[in-house]
Amino acid sequence: MNKPLTKAEEQVMQVVWKLQKAYLKDIVENLPEPKPHSNTVATILKILIDKGYITNEVHGRVHCYSALISKEKYSSSSIKSLVNKYFEGSFADVVSFMVKHKDLKVKDLELLLQQLKTKK
Repeated sequence: MNKPLTKAEEQVMQVVWKLQKAYLKDIVENLPEPKPHSNTVATILKILIDKGYITNEVHGRVHCYSALISKEKYSSSSIKSLVNKYFEGSFADVVSFMVKHKDLKVKDLELLLQQLKTKK
């Protein structure tokens, strides 16, 4: 997997994933308030290119950016990393933790189990 993303890099990636192909001005417009300066976003985009998350096509003097890594692939890798880091790789421990802290209701857990059974 590529190097992990900072919070700012992840915000920019969310916009790139949403727009699929975007110019700098489109990315800045779609970022949440307070919007960073376009120079800051341009720097983040360069870092994302260096990290292998996005690519760019040059059209005259402007660059069009698109993702090299899907949101699904990044999400999967991030979740696995989180589980390994905080729950020793055990997804069962994650679910137990979430039930204990009332982040996951028993009703939701039953629904998940039902979905798993139908996918077999």
